Amino acid sequence: MEGSQPFIRIEGVSKSFGGFAAVKNVSLDITKGEMFALLGGSGCGKTTLLRMLAGFEAPSAGRIYIDGQDMTEVPPYERPVNMMFQSYALFPHMTVEANVGYGLKHEAMSRAERQKRVAEMLDLVQLKPFAGRKPHQLSGGQRQRVALARALAKQPKLLLLDEPLAALDKKLREHTQFEIMSIQERTGITFVVVTHDQEEAMTLADRIAVMDQGVIRQVGPPAEVYENPNSRFVAGFIGSINMFEGEVTGNGDVLAIDVPALGGTVTAGSASLSPGEKVTLAVRPEKILIARDRPDEMNRFHGVVKDLGYFGKDSLFRVALPSGALVSVNSVNSMRDRAAKAADWGEEVWLSFRPDAAIVLKG
Repeated sequence: MEGSQPFIRIEGVSKSFGGFAAVKNVSLDITKGEMFALLGGSGCGKTTLLRMLAGFEAPSAGRIYIDGQDMTEVPPYERPVNMMFQSYALFPHMTVEANVGYGLKHEAMSRAERQKRVAEMLDLVQLKPFAGRKPHQLSGGQRQRVALARALAKQPKLLLLDEPLAALDKKLREHTQFEIMSIQERTGITFVVVTHDQEEAMTLADRIAVMDQGVIRQVGPPAEVYENPNSRFVAGFIGSINMFEGEVTGNGDVLAIDVPALGGTVTAGSASLSPGEKVTLAVRPEKILIARDRPDEMNRFHGVVKDLGYFGKDSLFRVALPSGALVSVNSVNSMRDRAAKAADWGEEVWLSFRPDAAIVLKG
């Protein structure tokens, strides 16, 4: 990322459709050269915000600045922005080469310059050998790269991507994520990606904005949002997590929290909380250890394996505690021998986690 001044500044932007507020007083800064993700479920306002950046929708209130210029009332075709749509929107009757060069027809360029630009874009997305093919002769991943090359051909300052990988299967999606990251790094163009896929956002983005009901709940690097969510919503939306109601009973070097579902007192990392405050204790499944033998860890709980899902590289256990609470635990399958696995259905097991593995959320 370059510099510290925001390349995109969204100031108090709202958008209503009739009586429905799709985006509510959003303010956000995005740095030049950043790969930024807007993450949220269906109807959270992320695509509406993206369309306002593109100029396809006008804000009901607020201002949008791109590279220091007020773009709030500037039409889409006059903005230094291009957009790659979820459907890719390729012309089926045109070759790959013609699709990539389509947006350059009205640019002040000679034919030779256009051909050179198209060749550069095809080389960038590694599709030069496919220049003469039609879209129906390409795989889904190749069509995605054609759409990306076409969006980049006009050399926009800002590229907007609306669910760019939604049409791809899981394995191809994972591969293409790294291709997009490599292309963004080589071009230095600012990318804003809209997605509902948490893993996709965390893999692609330098920073993530988690949206819910038209507002931004948290902004930060993927690791920060995952490890230090600022609310129950963000904790529950990003990845899997166990959450239990509790009450602070002591605050010294570590917090002491009474958690009835876990059958007693839990110790967690220190925080500025006072005895009597109601909290939510949250622990990621991969932070919990599962074993047949009683561990030495302070936070330990006894239970019975009720469900077990085998996923190859890891297994997911659902362990029932005496309180009736179900705790999800991820265990890496580091050994090939099935007898060496952590536990089996119906087995009594011990669960444990370190105090610094716990996330304490107010309320």
